[in-house]
Amino acid sequence: MKPPEGELRHALADALRGFSQPELAAATAELVARYRQPRAAARAILSTPERVAAYAAYRMPATHAAMQRILEELAEGGFGPRTMIDLGGGTGAAAWAAAGAFDTLESILVLDQVPEALALGKDLVARASTPALRSARFERALVGGGPAGTADLVTASYVLSELSGAQTTMLLDEMMARGRVAVLAEPGTPDGYARIIEARRRFLADGWRLLGPCPHEVDCPLGVGDWCHFAARVNRSAEHRRIKGADLSYEDEKFSWVAAAAPGVMEPRARDSRILRHPSKRKGLVEFRVCRPDGSAGPAVVSKREGERYRAARDRDWGDTLPG
Repeated sequence: MKPPEGELRHALADALRGFSQPELAAATAELVARYRQPRAAARAILSTPERVAAYAAYRMPATHAAMQRILEELAEGGFGPRTMIDLGGGTGAAAWAAAGAFDTLESILVLDQVPEALALGKDLVARASTPALRSARFERALVGGGPAGTADLVTASYVLSELSGAQTTMLLDEMMARGRVAVLAEPGTPDGYARIIEARRRFLADGWRLLGPCPHEVDCPLGVGDWCHFAARVNRSAEHRRIKGADLSYEDEKFSWVAAAAPGVMEPRARDSRILRHPSKRKGLVEFRVCRPDGSAGPAVVSKREGERYRAARDRDWGDTLPG
């Protein structure tokens, strides 16, 4: 059973009623400034109830949208986890995304070091319609710590920028020790992509198989100054617009990601090229920039003469795969 459309938004609105708009706007400005300077955190960034609430209001919908797009692709590829552990999961954005992607999900464990974030996460799922969300556990843990246990799916989203090199190694060790399939997401910036590439190298070095987004397992073919990232559309609530001082009713969350499976767990499905930018659609043809199964990247053109492939290509967008 998946949560109904808009259930997270309604839960957030209920949870944030105890905070004034000026409080949330001021805390949001502090968080935006901090997240624009990715570096290891000397102390927890979500250090006050106001910051936790602001994070949930302005960042949780975006993280949820990015993770749901990733996890829905894995679901389409035949992955159906029963159990999930979310490392550094805070208020539970990835848990909500997983519940929306997988009908099979039965249990969720969210681990984080910030008690206030965990408390808000518990409050958000308390009235969820999905049993897996409603029964989700939120427990305090530092990187490399936490209760013992493994899961079909282990996630970590928008966490690596706050960790030192040693902590990143510990987190990746923990993901591979705990999970059958691991999913990492970071901001769709050059430095976020660089962190994803390092994690990708580590997964491959340990014999894990890539499930996405790469259609191959050789080195990334993108040159200096280019980076692999995608986008998820986020519909902003009225509160979201107010605390960000935004006019548009939506935003596009840019993210980079990697998903990998432990040896012997799951083989990648048939490899198709990955669309790396918005397609250019003209009369009688569609132009793409793609990453190919042979490990190269470059332009691809599908013309009207190709019949069914052309009709399918017209519906493809940035981040989708391109068969053939």
